[in-house]
Amino acid sequence: MPIIGSLFEEFSETTGQDPFTHQNKKLLKVQMGFGPVMAKTGSMVAYQGDVRFQNTGSGGLNKMMKSKLTGEGVDMMQCEGTGELFLADMASEIQIFYLDNDMVSVNGGSVLAFSASIEWDIHRVNAGKASMMAGGMFNVSLRGTGYVAVVTKGEPVALDVAGAPTFADAQAVVMWTSGVSMDIRVDTGGLKSMLRGGTGELIQMAFGGQGYVLVQPAESVAEGGHQKQQQSGGGGLMGNLMGG
Repeated sequence: MPIIGSLFEEFSETTGQDPFTHQNKKLLKVQMGFGPVMAKTGSMVAYQGDVRFQNTGSGGLNKMMKSKLTGEGVDMMQCEGTGELFLADMASEIQIFYLDNDMVSVNGGSVLAFSASIEWDIHRVNAGKASMMAGGMFNVSLRGTGYVAVVTKGEPVALDVAGAPTFADAQAVVMWTSGVSMDIRVDTGGLKSMLRGGTGELIQMAFGGQGYVLVQPAESVAEGGHQKQQQSGGGGLMGNLMGG
């Protein structure tokens, strides 16, 4: 008996021919004919054609050591071959952009895929007040020319930091562009607020300069280094502050 209904028409494969395209908000389609792609390990959900996968782990000894020491980073696999590759990450929404000889700083847990032509590394994003946190704060830098796909929990907002002083919860920040400066703001809400348990908004990122910050409408979704270190034991940042 034939299947009756519009199921296969409604969810048919997109016909876009760009290297990275949306199959839908939560599924990335990659055209492999444009060259190798780096993708988060385990993010493949389907492919058509001849696609091969090589697990690169944390990206070499240097990156592996940084990942172990900082708690930041992401395991990547190299994908190459012909055909179409479909990637996803826990049904999170996918945001695509093109880097033109530029750089972005991304929370490690938000990285889904990028062109193999793009260089990536783990870097310290603030060496001042962030040092009060266990080990500081680290992100993944993506630099060069090519396509990038990141994941967000829900639809994000892109804030232009040049327009006004900009602050965001450290656990909701997905990424920021080159030209943006970041500092840490500790907001206890005052002594009375602290004695009542605080506001829950202790660690804030303060942004300035020229460029954009991408913020998702959820906290603690991407398990990057600055989230892990805030949630680590031993009193965390509050213990460090109270202990001098």
